Amino acid sequence: ITYSFHDFKKQGVQQSKLKAWCKEFGWETVLNKKGTTWRNLPDEIKLEVIDADSAIKLMLVNTSAIKRPVVETEKGNAIGFDENHYNKIYL
Repeated sequence: ITYSFHDFKKQGVQQSKLKAWCKEFGWETVLNKKGTTWRNLPDEIKLEVIDADSAIKLMLVNTSAIKRPVVETEKGNAIGFDENHYNKIYL
């Protein structure tokens, strides 16, 4: 499989990509609230995240708060690792 790997931590992420993912998956899915980045944020910052715009603003600054992996293909997109979902879409 030919692929292109994009490291959010080193290369950042475009706001347009975050907007598209939030529209497709919902901002609550794109923002990884189970990860250590989210858990280590001060409560006052967490309380400011109330919608897609505020979540995108946070993820632009804290790219580790983006749920990974994000897979984009011609057959469909996926976020997070789900082997069954991958098999249904990509195989």
